[in-house]
Amino acid sequence: MHPVLINLGPFTLHTYGVFVAAAFFVAILWSLRRARQEGIDPERMLDLAFYVTLSAIIGARILFIIVEYRYFLEHPLRIFKIWEGGLVFYGGLLLAVVTAIAYLRKHAMPVLKVGDIIAPALALAQAVGRFGCLSAGCCYGKETSVPWGIVFTDPGSLVPLEKLSLTLHPTQLYSSFGNLMLFLILYGMGRRKRFDGQVMLFYGILYPLLRSAIEFFRGDPRGALMGGMISTSQAISVAVCVVSVYYYLRVRASVRSA
Repeated sequence: MHPVLINLGPFTLHTYGVFVAAAFFVAILWSLRRARQEGIDPERMLDLAFYVTLSAIIGARILFIIVEYRYFLEHPLRIFKIWEGGLVFYGGLLLAVVTAIAYLRKHAMPVLKVGDIIAPALALAQAVGRFGCLSAGCCYGKETSVPWGIVFTDPGSLVPLEKLSLTLHPTQLYSSFGNLMLFLILYGMGRRKRFDGQVMLFYGILYPLLRSAIEFFRGDPRGALMGGMISTSQAISVAVCVVSVYYYLRVRASVRSA
C-alpha cells in the first residue's frame, strides 16, 4: 500500500511506525480512562503502560527474529529497523504479561482487575495497529479471487516482488475488523462482569480463536510446526486458549464457593 508516509531527504517516516505508535497511544488512553473509573491510581497505570509498551515491542521483535532467523543471519543490521515492520504480536503479549504481573505484584495492585482494564485496550490497539501492517505489506494474505481482495504494487512494501500485482486476502483488515468486534464484546462484558478477571480471561480465549482462523488465510512465512500443518502463532494460540479456559473455570469456581 503506502509503506512510506513522508520522505524528505534523510528523513523518512514509515506508515507502519505511525500506526503502531497510534495503537499504543489509543490503548494507553483507554486504560487510563478505565483505571479512573475503577478507582485505580492513574499514575501507576501510566508507569505500567510504559513498561508494558517497551516489553511488548521487545518481545514482538524477538519472536519475529526467531521466526525469520535465516533472513536476519544474512541482514543482521535490519534487526533494529522495527519501524519498517516485523513484530509478532504473541511475542509482545507474552513478555508484556510477565512484565505487567511483576509490576502489579511489586506495587500491590489487583492483577485481575487491571487485567480486565488492559484486555479491551489490547484488542483496540490491534484494530488500529493492523492498518500499519496493511501499509507496510507485512502479514499479507494468500492469493485469492474473492471480490474484496487487495493488490500491493509498491516495491518498497514487505510483500515479495513475485506477489506484487496479485490479488491477496486482506488479512490485515480481517484482523483489524475482528479485533474491533472483540473490543466491543469485551467492553460490553466489562460493564456486566461477574468477577474480576472475567474480561481478561475471555480475551485469552477469544483472541486465539480469531488469530487461528485468520492464520489460514495468511501467505507470509510465519514458522511451521507439525510438518507445516500449523503456524507458530496457531500453536501459541492453542496454548493460550487452553490456559485461559483453565484459569477462567478456576477463578469462576473460587468466586462461586466464596
